[in-house]
Amino acid sequence: MTSTTDTTFASFNLGDIVVHRVHNFRGVIVDVDADFQGSDDWYDQNTTNEPSKTAPWYHILIDEEGAMAYVSEQNIYTDSSKQEIENPMIDDMFVNFDAGHYLPRQTLN
Repeated sequence: MTSTTDTTFASFNLGDIVVHRVHNFRGVIVDVDADFQGSDDWYDQNTTNEPSKTAPWYHILIDEEGAMAYVSEQNIYTDSSKQEIENPMIDDMFVNFDAGHYLPRQTLN
């Protein structure tokens, strides 16, 4: 993550495939929040290593599940396997897969 004055830049983009550092699942990024957008209750119940609420957070389709996760930037890293993600929502959000990256159907924000 790079910061210039009050501007924060996300390190990952829509369609990037990542791995969760703590839970070791693979997934593809489908949305990015500039900072944490959940409730304090959700944060307290779902985080284990107190990730920053002011850094980017990502909505990630989880591989081999029909689920989505909400993950802080500090808890993910780039997946180097170049393998596709198996999730029933993939075709709703992406048009194709090329060289380890998905191309989004449309940019939402």
